[in-house]
Amino acid sequence: MKNKILRRLICSLTPLLISFSVFSSPSVDSARRDSSPSGYRIKTIIVDAGHGGAPSGTVGHFSHGASGSYSFERNVTLAIALKLQKEIEKSMQNVRCVLTRSTDDDVAWEKRAQIANENNGDLFISIHCNSLPDKVVHEHGRRIHVPDRSGKGVLLLVYGFHRTREEENAIKQNILGEDLGQNDNQGFDPNDPAAVIAMNSIKDKYRKQSIHLADLINDEFVQHDGRHSDGVIEQGVLVLCHVAMPAVLVETGFINNPDDEAYLNSDSGQDEIVASIIRAIENYKTEVEDASE
Repeated sequence: MKNKILRRLICSLTPLLISFSVFSSPSVDSARRDSSPSGYRIKTIIVDAGHGGAPSGTVGHFSHGASGSYSFERNVTLAIALKLQKEIEKSMQNVRCVLTRSTDDDVAWEKRAQIANENNGDLFISIHCNSLPDKVVHEHGRRIHVPDRSGKGVLLLVYGFHRTREEENAIKQNILGEDLGQNDNQGFDPNDPAAVIAMNSIKDKYRKQSIHLADLINDEFVQHDGRHSDGVIEQGVLVLCHVAMPAVLVETGFINNPDDEAYLNSDSGQDEIVASIIRAIENYKTEVEDASE
């Protein structure tokens, strides 16, 4: 059983073993789906509207997200995600866009990752709004919480190295089509040099592609829209490291900053955000597809 699974893993990863550059070969699951002479094509983009409201009739904890003086992150992210889906399918021929949620109801991060992997996504883009926690000041011996509205602009997140185990399991499930569970060494021997090389190749590929896409999106926000940016940062975002594809989380603005909140809730602001992401995706798509010719 182990040898059979290992052979399947290595065969699936063969395109990545040829070269280690960012765009010299496609992501593995996509390369497996499309071996046509025309080369790799981005076919499916997953757009994830962060957070959401509690489904009616349910109890328990739901991640409603950040809030401003009059708006909520879950509503802003859904509005942007719906516009982004429409523009992707309008401007990119033969590209399907799948939403992880299309209503106000929240979706658990595990389900979001499952939707992305089951749809064989080529890219995963998660839309969020940022917010700063209250500042604590001391007055007359008392600790007082004061809203901090100084945050402004965008931030791009990619998954950090400390989430390696989750990422490896997501890759194995997506490539092999089976859940290896906690005892995943049954099908993947960490002591086998070929298996380690194969796994490290795809992790390196996804990481480089994630960072490059994040850089492209960030450049559009800064250079085209003139927005302030805190750059591209590694962070242990669970949903990012559980999707077996290049993945970026876009913090579109600080919803608890009055200026950013107005921008995030305006049609013009949302349209500008969507247009910048579209340009970045189109540049990324051209690069990876041209490299595979």
